[in-house]
Amino acid sequence: MSIEVRKNSQISQDSDYILRPDNEEKVSQIIKDLYKKNLPTEIIGSNSKSFIGNKLQCAKILDLSKLSGIVEYLPEELYIKVKACTPIANIEEVLKKNNQQLSFEPIDFGYISSSKSNKGTAAGCLSCNFSGSRRFKSGSVRDHVLGFRGVNGKGDTIKSGGTVVKNVTGYDLSKLITGSFGTLIALTEITFKVLPTKDSSSTLVIHEDSKEEIAKLFNNIQSSSNEISGSVFVPIEPNNKKYIQNREKIFSFNDLKNEGPFLAVRMEGSKKSIDERIRDLTIELNLKNKKKSLLDVHQSLLFWERINNLEIFSNTQNSLVRIVIPPFKCIDLMKYLNRDYKYYIDWCGSLFWIEIPDMNEEKLLNIKDYIIRLGGYLTVIKNSTPLNDIFTINETRLHISKKIKESFDPKGIFNPGKMYRSV
Repeated sequence: MSIEVRKNSQISQDSDYILRPDNEEKVSQIIKDLYKKNLPTEIIGSNSKSFIGNKLQCAKILDLSKLSGIVEYLPEELYIKVKACTPIANIEEVLKKNNQQLSFEPIDFGYISSSKSNKGTAAGCLSCNFSGSRRFKSGSVRDHVLGFRGVNGKGDTIKSGGTVVKNVTGYDLSKLITGSFGTLIALTEITFKVLPTKDSSSTLVIHEDSKEEIAKLFNNIQSSSNEISGSVFVPIEPNNKKYIQNREKIFSFNDLKNEGPFLAVRMEGSKKSIDERIRDLTIELNLKNKKKSLLDVHQSLLFWERINNLEIFSNTQNSLVRIVIPPFKCIDLMKYLNRDYKYYIDWCGSLFWIEIPDMNEEKLLNIKDYIIRLGGYLTVIKNSTPLNDIFTINETRLHISKKIKESFDPKGIFNPGKMYRSV
């Protein structure tokens, strides 16, 4: 092959365009060169969440997928240290052998993009900060990050935190970079807090359609002393051909006795404790005359797995938005949505996942304005058409974000415009 042909070959271009370091030192060396040459760079791992955020046009791609593997795991100390791009599935498999878990329940976005599981990597999980149904009880991803190592936009190696909960002095950088979508540092190593897996799980299903009653139940569940670890409302689907009608198939369980909308409540612990708490909750919520179902441990585990996998939106061609609001505003948003959208509510009334067909800038702006008036925020997870302002932020927070970006990445070479066009 001639020199000229080799220069123009796809292989030659890819090897120059995509940079694949296999250790932290090489990551640092590469970024120092990128900084020197002022080259905007997209940071990727397994690409399981690449569709979230604004599309990027960068000079280089920094592929960190080779930084994978367990660095240290001490079950008795309740932590696991992993390289940045270690698959979440691999981490969960290792933890399961010691009856431990990532208590924040990593979201699986694989189903909405390819209809199959793909939980992505540790770094992707931290960078997005999306947590599952246990969030309102156990905290978010950022609450379970004990420390990290990474490289900033100048090529300097940064270490923050450690392997125990109370070891932070000064600023807790783990909190700051969690949810930054790779715009601040290139992660190389992460330490997660892990917790024991509960002995058993059961789910009480309340068959209810009234928006007012659902909002009331959410409020009472939140204030309950019965240690509830999940509470979700799944309404019926709109009678609209623009949505895939899969709700009844996904939530088909032997012990789910009634069709239609329902509110599900999860309890975890010993079987004896769960049985007692379900009896107490039935009295506490005045459920005696309501239609109910009870899912045993096997059905319960599968039910919440399907919730956290977003399987109800499997392979959708519509836009998908994630909305977080104060839980007491739940009733207002339910009335706003009416029966026009396919959605479900998690986090005991605070988190809405909503599928929206025919999304455009005007429709997004109208919904976002309403959510802001409710005191919440919106993120476009999957968009069927190019959109602006897919993250919600006000001018004050945007200014703060710019200053933080400048301190970590002075030339703005990491994922420029991924979250906000001007950052």
